[in-house]
Amino acid sequence: MKLEKNQMFQVKIEDMSDTGEGIGKKDGFTWFIKDGVIGDLVEVKVMKVKKSYGFARLMQVIKPSPHRVTPPCPVARSCGGCQLQAMSYEEQLRFKENKVYNNLKRIGGLDCEGKFDPILGMENPWHYRNKALFPFGRNKEGRIITGFYAGRTHTIIENTDCMLGVPENAGILTCIRNYMEEYEISPYHEETHTGLVRHVLIRKGFKTGEILVCLVINGEVKELRRVDILVERLQKLFCEREGERRDGEHDFADKISKEPTRVMSITCSINRERTNVILGTELVNLYGPGSIVDFIGNIRYRISPLSFYQVNPVQTEHLYKIALEYAGLTGTETVWDLYCGIGTISLFLAQRAKKVYGVEIVPQAIADARANAQMNGITNVEFFVGKAEEVLPEQYEKNHICADVIVIDPPRKGCERACLDTMIQMAPQRIVYVSCDSATLARDLRYLGENGYEVKKVRCCDMFGWTVHTECVVGIQRKQ
Repeated sequence: MKLEKNQMFQVKIEDMSDTGEGIGKKDGFTWFIKDGVIGDLVEVKVMKVKKSYGFARLMQVIKPSPHRVTPPCPVARSCGGCQLQAMSYEEQLRFKENKVYNNLKRIGGLDCEGKFDPILGMENPWHYRNKALFPFGRNKEGRIITGFYAGRTHTIIENTDCMLGVPENAGILTCIRNYMEEYEISPYHEETHTGLVRHVLIRKGFKTGEILVCLVINGEVKELRRVDILVERLQKLFCEREGERRDGEHDFADKISKEPTRVMSITCSINRERTNVILGTELVNLYGPGSIVDFIGNIRYRISPLSFYQVNPVQTEHLYKIALEYAGLTGTETVWDLYCGIGTISLFLAQRAKKVYGVEIVPQAIADARANAQMNGITNVEFFVGKAEEVLPEQYEKNHICADVIVIDPPRKGCERACLDTMIQMAPQRIVYVSCDSATLARDLRYLGENGYEVKKVRCCDMFGWTVHTECVVGIQRKQ
């Protein structure tokens, strides 16, 4: 019997989707149920019915899964940031590793037996994000609010103290909101394209304690009335000595930080476009150098508002150590780092390679990469601006630059076929593939496998606790 909208029924959650919905089957029909945990027996209401599947809303948990936990965040269900807060952290790790394993086997056609190293989980899966973007708007009463968008909407769920972000975010956001109310600075309104403050970007260096605050505005800086007052207030936020903090105020980031927290840079990003792209390309510096510095291992990195920098620096260091291990460098190799960003992996590799070439399409990222190399005194790296699928063939065919090892860390869509073809033509002994999407990873591994390469090692690294996302490093070797 086909169920119709608003009908109620019971179903057991047997699996979870890549986007975090629970999956249950009733009479051979598949149902996707948000907030369901594998093992739950739930009562649900039909919301939408398609030809072979449907969507239902969880109304009550009749018999909870042994892996179900109470989410500590009060807005966990309404906020779109976390999908797995109702699942124990240990079970999350198993779920993520299984997802990668199954994708590599099903999509990639790989024999994964004996090739997976244990997933690397976090010591503390809270307050791990060094970057957060907060939209500003008004609630139904007209009060200025900030927080995060509800899932698949642009409705702001008010929250200044996200449990994934650093505790300093709350003070910064409150300071900005109070300033906006005092000086009648309006938040952005998407439908009318009016209002000034669209988002606030906050970045923190975990090991340096340095904080960057960037206001994304729909207009000119001069429209921020008495912005000098805001700058002064933000500067003074974290001036107290570390020893003066109250008990319980230290988080995991504080434990690994070598320096006290301080706001080092305050900038404005100008974005007048009607777009979902958050940051504009024009930056106006209000205070400080316009960037902050942080470390991964012993390498210093300059981080600007537009820089790509991994959001979980503690796990990033572990991730890069895995990549370095799989690269098997001895000091004699020529290495290509494709999709290199600000050179985070490149500089890591350069410590053990003869020469490293990095490629990235974003000019600002390459400028940061070159500055980072200079700041660290690393001279055996060279960076190119452009698409990996264009730069790599050009340098190989025209300048005869080969590769002993290639490291790739592409976006979610994976590698372009032209890039893979050039890699195959260059015939490096080893390829290290760092991926944030196991489906496109599996597709690319299948193609490499059809063209003379085999997977030797796989290891997942949990970079995004309480979400469905995970990073994965694959060690690949040319067949003998």
